[in-house]
Amino acid sequence: MFAKLIQRYSKGNLILQICIGIVLGVFVGLVSKDAAVVANFLGVLFTSALKAIAPVLVFILILTSICTREFTQKSARMKNIVFLYIVATFLASACAVGVSFLVPTELVLDGVEKVEQSSPSFMSEIFKDLILKIVDNPINALSSGNYLGILAWAIAGGLALKHCSKEAKQVFVDINEGVLKIVKFIVKLAPFGIFGLVANSVASTGAAGLISYAKLLLVLVVTMLFVAFVVNALIVFIYTRKNPFPLIFICLRESAFFAFFTRSSAANIPVNMALCAKLGIDKELYSISIPLGATINMGGAAVTIAVLSLAAAYTVGIEVNFFQAFLLSIIATFAACGASGVAGGSLLLIPLACSLFNINYDVAMKVVAIGFIIGVIQDSVETALNSSTDVLFTAICSNNDLHYK
Repeated sequence: MFAKLIQRYSKGNLILQICIGIVLGVFVGLVSKDAAVVANFLGVLFTSALKAIAPVLVFILILTSICTREFTQKSARMKNIVFLYIVATFLASACAVGVSFLVPTELVLDGVEKVEQSSPSFMSEIFKDLILKIVDNPINALSSGNYLGILAWAIAGGLALKHCSKEAKQVFVDINEGVLKIVKFIVKLAPFGIFGLVANSVASTGAAGLISYAKLLLVLVVTMLFVAFVVNALIVFIYTRKNPFPLIFICLRESAFFAFFTRSSAANIPVNMALCAKLGIDKELYSISIPLGATINMGGAAVTIAVLSLAAAYTVGIEVNFFQAFLLSIIATFAACGASGVAGGSLLLIPLACSLFNINYDVAMKVVAIGFIIGVIQDSVETALNSSTDVLFTAICSNNDLHYK
């Protein structure tokens, strides 16, 4: 009987389960503070598991990605697509930073107080902190959550292993798959953790906590829509000198719609390939660009990483200057390109961006937990943006007469 319940839960719809966890958490938080305190233990377990696996995930994911990924050199069109993927992801992160400056979002976090000092304001101090973190001992970086050090050693390891044997590379691919399975298991337990976190948040902060979550979600969704309808439209117009919206709308209708519900760019690859064939794009081109886009074209993920990182900074009272904002855009771009394909994969890279502002690792992981709470909508919109843009950029670089009128 118990085994059947576990099996039914494991095969259940994660979005529905999280929604149930949120509703039950609100109910418990309103009814009994004592029960909310007990329920919060589930939230602590969930965030602790995320804190434990996140550094290992980032290290293995980026190292494996660099040492195994081969960018094709078959045609100029493919180079143009890769270029657009990276530029669009950077512009998405820059837009997220700009929106966060215009609409600063502070979160209500239990037990988190504003700091008395802001982050370093002088460029020399910033570079000094960055360099010291980058050259940190790799074991210490992993244990302390120093994501800049983790990133540096992952890149160095990936480049060093770039020309090793296929068998050696396969070992890292297998390790990467194993770590992703652990992440998927933890994410599958998210409804229980979210139930405890919401219950404690409602009991301790009341409606203020939920309002801050709603404001954060609104900023994320509006920014992603701005990227989809303004930034992407400008890119398409500059590249083609044609009205971009007919193509944008067909990509949203026939790719974003499915990606919204699957919440996985990888799972949406067959849909995107079918759409490319329908548009009359060369199969030799889209058979490479679509799977590649599912891993490196992550504008939505860049928005999520940048917005939540700045929300963490505002919450603890850190003032962010222009240079740091520019660095954040670059880090968010790089981190987004390395985001894992699991639901909520971009959230686990938020501590990497938060480390730029010297934000406490525990605070960063509390923000990650909030990301899972709002992820019912955020992750769906993020995936829809990511996946539909894969087809959009492949189409404009195909040099074919597209069949979408």
